[in-house]
Amino acid sequence: MPSIVVIGASAGGVSGLIEVARQLPADLPAAVLVTVHVGQGPSRMPQVLSRVGPLPAAHASDGEPILPGRIYIAPPDYHLLVRNGHLELSHGPRENHTRQAIDPLFRSAARAYGPRVIGVILSGALSDGAAGLMAVVDRGGTAIVQDPAEAFMPGMPASALQAIKTELVLPLGDIARAIERLTRQSESEQARGRPVMADDFERTKALIQDDMDGQEHGQRVGELTMFTCPDCGGSLWQSASQELLSFECHVGHTFSWEALVGQKSEQVETALWASVRLLVERAVLNRQLAARSRSSHGEAVAERFEEQAERDQVHADTLRELLERLPAPAAAAGVPSGERVD
Repeated sequence: MPSIVVIGASAGGVSGLIEVARQLPADLPAAVLVTVHVGQGPSRMPQVLSRVGPLPAAHASDGEPILPGRIYIAPPDYHLLVRNGHLELSHGPRENHTRQAIDPLFRSAARAYGPRVIGVILSGALSDGAAGLMAVVDRGGTAIVQDPAEAFMPGMPASALQAIKTELVLPLGDIARAIERLTRQSESEQARGRPVMADDFERTKALIQDDMDGQEHGQRVGELTMFTCPDCGGSLWQSASQELLSFECHVGHTFSWEALVGQKSEQVETALWASVRLLVERAVLNRQLAARSRSSHGEAVAERFEEQAERDQVHADTLRELLERLPAPAAAAGVPSGERVD
């Protein structure tokens, strides 16, 4: 299995990424996967990187095989993940307030490629990428961090260096050469002296699942639960009584289990109707933009707005149909009021 290079960048990192791509060799024996915080709008990053360097670059496609000598870029508003030799695009939860995020790419690459991963953090603010780079190192991979002293925004490189130890803290001009040297090493050379450790992220997910299982099986008596208060959003504690199931938040809002079920049902309905409204609004806005674009930007741009409007309308109609068919909340799932529920 060839090596894989994962690169994360944010504010000030685009120019650094361009410089790295420019210096990479045409026969690089590794794939390069890139996540850059570019928001949800259109991105011309593939065209830019293909033009400045010898490696072809493109936005990643879901299910696409990973081939050496190519640059794959996370498309706007999608996490880029590595799964068993192919790419996966995910519209999953935002991490560090962003999607596309760096940490999911680095974590998934570390799990799939282990010591053959080379993780690179370039300029950026805040700390996205630090936890992912830690996962790379824990699985025996190699970390390269742009020297914070020369980064346009030193936040991401500095946060990465707080999370891991690496001798490869390099100025921008040396990073491509380091990537080439590392990708040409054998697997044994790459893994030498770097023990593989457990995946902290996976352990955390297992703990979360344990909490959910414990809640489902009535193991939270007198303890903090996974539920939140419908009135203030705070965490709810479960009553210490084995006989009467009730919940109370830190400020004193209290709910019987019947009341909590009813409140959660109302919250679900409210959230879904709000989603219908937002989808309809976005569909109308995209149709308005399509109409304006026909005269100023041409039919191709207008068609993209129309396609997005159609998708939004379909999603809105699907949600509306679901809401209209929802059964009335099962009054405590058929349990008479006041009867004990464990």
